[in-house]
Amino acid sequence: MNWLKTANVIALVIFTSYLGYSLVLPMYVKNTRGEDYKELMYGCDHAMKEHYIAKKAIEATPNGQTIKNLQASELSLMTCHDYDKLRKEMISSGVSPEELSMIGLETMEEKSYDLEHFIKIHEIRF
Repeated sequence: MNWLKTANVIALVIFTSYLGYSLVLPMYVKNTRGEDYKELMYGCDHAMKEHYIAKKAIEATPNGQTIKNLQASELSLMTCHDYDKLRKEMISSGVSPEELSMIGLETMEEKSYDLEHFIKIHEIRF
């Protein structure tokens, strides 16, 4: 009879550990690292756009300034490395790629609102 209690305790510990790992850990990671993920994702998106613009500028007018701009934009791509590392860490902690996509959509909605507000304030009206 004592071995039955021990087996039940072991089964309860295993079940609780599994539940904690599969449900609690992803929620914890998403809530604690979600804002970092948003910032890095937006920063990476911005860096890739700046890099694309700098490459196109060199194609249009290759000179010393456009080359410096390209080099600076390449340095800002380090944000993408940090974003990729955090994404992989979050996925390995149980956050699904679909949940990360939702966080990304929230980021773009938040940042686009900020951009629209900024444009309305500073736009020159004719």
